[in-house]
Amino acid sequence: MRILFLGTPEFAVPSLQALLDSPHQVVGVMTVPDRPQGRGRKLRSSPVKTHALAADLPILQPEDLKAPDLLEKVRALAPDLMVVVAFRILPPELYDIPTMGTFNLHASLLPRYRGAAPIHWALLNGDEETGLTTFFLERRVDTGNILLQQTVPIRDEDDLGSLHDRLSAAGADLVLQTVTGIETGRIKPRRQDPAAATRAPKVTREDRILDFSEPAIQCWRRARAFAPAPGAVTQRQGKQLKILACRPEKGDGAPGQILQLADDHFLIACREGALAVYRVQPEGKRAMSAAAFLLGSKLSVGEMLG
Repeated sequence: MRILFLGTPEFAVPSLQALLDSPHQVVGVMTVPDRPQGRGRKLRSSPVKTHALAADLPILQPEDLKAPDLLEKVRALAPDLMVVVAFRILPPELYDIPTMGTFNLHASLLPRYRGAAPIHWALLNGDEETGLTTFFLERRVDTGNILLQQTVPIRDEDDLGSLHDRLSAAGADLVLQTVTGIETGRIKPRRQDPAAATRAPKVTREDRILDFSEPAIQCWRRARAFAPAPGAVTQRQGKQLKILACRPEKGDGAPGQILQLADDHFLIACREGALAVYRVQPEGKRAMSAAAFLLGSKLSVGEMLG
């Protein structure tokens, strides 16, 4: 099976490597153009491009996915199948080229959480499980016929980083199973149920703001959904404070009030219960344990955050 792989972030790298390790032939990789990043605004390659370079694969980095020269280059690669993992929305002119179609790996159990941020929203909503779906592309985003699915439990200790990594690793296996199933004809695609669809829109800075007038369990969910980066945020003395690790506890006080200082954490009152905070990142500083923060912050019981 000749495969053209399309992807950009670190999430996609295990899937690319799984295909490289398989009997299938990866004929090329499509990823985003190099972009200026960081303080020096130096051009940076995507993680997928970096991995493809190491594997000595042909690389396409188009700005325009409908450009005639791009479509000709893809046809010249003669892929039987295109595999998409965390890339851009493709036009039909492109995804219709492979003889056996184009499928996408999505980090949810579709039709739940259609959209750009399924991992964030599974955590924000307190789900006990999420999963992965491979599906054939159609014109409407995340609506195509389902090929395979895999359920992944969400553990209490999970945050965005750990859940992302587990889904990425499991996704590589599901991608390989899907390619093999398409090649052998063993997969029977099935339609999604529109009535069961929910959305997972791109998260905003407002979604990251901790509101201690919410119950402690919801503040905990919000902190998990953005840790270790970019971090859920509150305010202390006019400066941003990121809450990177916490858990809900019993407690009673005005929302945002510091209730207790302990050796390895501090306690913030919420509308219902309290939030025990174990790791933070003050504005302009590196992430640190709550113990290290308490040593130099002069945080006091009764102080208000938010």
